Amino acid sequence: QVQLVESGGGLVQAGGSLRLSCAASGRTFSSYVMGWFRQAPGKEREFVAAISWSGGSTYYTDSVKGRFTISRDNAKNTVYLQMNGLKPEDTAVYYCAEPAAPIDYEVLNLWVSYNYWGQGTQVTVSS
Repeated sequence: QVQLVESGGGLVQAGGSLRLSCAASGRTFSSYVMGWFRQAPGKEREFVAAISWSGGSTYYTDSVKGRFTISRDNAKNTVYLQMNGLKPEDTAVYYCAEPAAPIDYEVLNLWVSYNYWGQGTQVTVSS
């Protein structure tokens, strides 16, 4: 049984930083892509970032490039999302996600490509 547990969310002023963590358990963490998604009230879930199984490749949605950094520590079964220069429009519930099988890079930005999800952590950025 795969379990993903996010932590690190909170309330921060615009321009501030937060570091989200996602602890995984239940199978070989190092074999799979990991992704971060977010969902704001009244909006669809959107892709934020993803990282390859080795950590050697990272992918970001345009709105967070240069501000957010995804990383992973396979020894700790944990993926991170360092968020700097936060903006009010970054306010959302942030979810980490893992696919059941290897996926192509062309679809790693699609939430339907992921089978396992954490419970989410709220990030609120005040102006």
